[in-house]
Amino acid sequence: MILAAGRGERMRPLTDTVPKPLLEIHGKSLLSYHLNGLAKAGFKKVVINHAWLGHCIEEQIQDGSSFGLSVQYSAEEVALETAGGIAQALHIMQPQDYFLVINGDTFMPLFPFDQITNIVDRLREDIAEGLPTLLAHLFLVPNPPHHPQGDFYLNPPFVFSDDQLANNALSQQRYTFSGAGIYHRSLFSQITPLSKAALAPILRKAMGSLLVEGEILRCAWHDVGTPDRLLALNQQR
Repeated sequence: MILAAGRGERMRPLTDTVPKPLLEIHGKSLLSYHLNGLAKAGFKKVVINHAWLGHCIEEQIQDGSSFGLSVQYSAEEVALETAGGIAQALHIMQPQDYFLVINGDTFMPLFPFDQITNIVDRLREDIAEGLPTLLAHLFLVPNPPHHPQGDFYLNPPFVFSDDQLANNALSQQRYTFSGAGIYHRSLFSQITPLSKAALAPILRKAMGSLLVEGEILRCAWHDVGTPDRLLALNQQR
């Protein structure tokens, strides 16, 4: 699933007429980079949620066949936030258990989409061997200048929130959540349909039960959050 329902307030006026995931870097939309990466890694089905200017996304991507994918859409009249949007799209995705979600407004053309199947296979093997069902595998990145405090501590092999590890000397480095994660469908089972729900509180609750793991993303990552950041990326060669 690709998350593409945000209004992109910080990107205005660019996003007054173009949804943020369709903004371009070197002549290709942010969304196109993700779709190309997914197709190259062997993915077949993608769901994109949208709200603001969603029709523009559907008009440009259509059924996804130009990318070698089957793309479906989860339209939201009002953006339901991250977890609410994911929960709303589950009836379209119909995942067996695990599925990948990635933010549509991030730029990371070398994201390791080809490793997702291996991670899911390992998670399933652990369940078959009687280990607890992990609810999320998060991809974290070193803190960028605009988010120096980070989001989560990483204490291999699990990710914890700062509250749970305040007195743990082993965990001294916080990392930023990249916006990409593998989730188990049961993580969203308590969300009421069509309701707004943020992802962070749900993840922190699962972290408290040691049901979330993570890894450091070993590729370039950019949160394309402002016109200046978009311009800087387009100026890079």
